[in-house]
Amino acid sequence: MQTKDRMVREKRNIETETLLYNIIEGIRKVKGKEIVDIDLTGLEQRMCQHFLICHGDSNTHVSAIADSVESEMKEKLDWPSSHKEGYENASWILLDYGSIVVHVFQKECRDFYQLEELWADGNIVKIE
Repeated sequence: MQTKDRMVREKRNIETETLLYNIIEGIRKVKGKEIVDIDLTGLEQRMCQHFLICHGDSNTHVSAIADSVESEMKEKLDWPSSHKEGYENASWILLDYGSIVVHVFQKECRDFYQLEELWADGNIVKIE
């Protein structure tokens, strides 16, 4: 018999996997580039379970990627972001979905901030 805590943990994992899938689908729909999932669950000091990172070719492309993620999450899961920022100049848009934080960059901005290197202690998975 499963304990209540274990059942809650398993439900959260299923939810996180579903969120990841739908966010990635939103990125893919508008051809977001170099999608990376940084799994932070093994780290003590973390603000979420996953960072999903990608980039676009222009501010218009970056906005379109973020819009597509938001649309996918709203339509498929009725799950709006709890926080979003960066739409004003669209060099780096952040979407917060609680257990997952999505970072959509322009390539130059992504290269400058190097989040993959900053969070290299996490498990980094490139999404094909």
